[in-house]
Amino acid sequence: MDMNYYGAKELASSFRTVRKNTIIIAEEIGEQHYGFRPAAGSRCVAETLFHIAVTPRAAHQIHGVEHLADLAKFNFWEFFSSRLEMEKQPHSKEHLVALLGEEGERFAGWLDTLTDEFLAERVATPPLGTEKSRFEMLLSPKEHEMHHRAQLMVIERILGITPHITRQLKARMEAMQKAKAGA
Repeated sequence: MDMNYYGAKELASSFRTVRKNTIIIAEEIGEQHYGFRPAAGSRCVAETLFHIAVTPRAAHQIHGVEHLADLAKFNFWEFFSSRLEMEKQPHSKEHLVALLGEEGERFAGWLDTLTDEFLAERVATPPLGTEKSRFEMLLSPKEHEMHHRAQLMVIERILGITPHITRQLKARMEAMQKAKAGA
């Protein structure tokens, strides 16, 4: 009996959790800081949030729309060039928070529909000359978002904001210490 403990439902759920945490950060950073750029040549807060919001569209296009079995057949530059231009446009905090929510739920909702057979399909990944399962490739949007969310958490620190995940951890640690002291 083949037992897969992590499938489409878990993939969708974990993506929703990551996106929820990104939205909290987007809400906690004041709009006056959305133009903050931590270093020359880096994305500002607003650009990073837009980038995070729309990047899962590529995975959906590759796997859901085109159902490609070979990434060599996907024109990454054509797909991303217009998004890179849109990233540079001004976006309000309200718009970006809404976009993160809408795009996140659209992608997670699609993930919810996938079958184990679909997730097991192999996709060629040139120029490496290797292949990966769709499942492994569909983990990438979450990993990509966590990478950029970590950047935003450092920006929060620079701006004097203690990230919510840090505050939650501190509260749990304090509760455990109180419980231990009371035992």
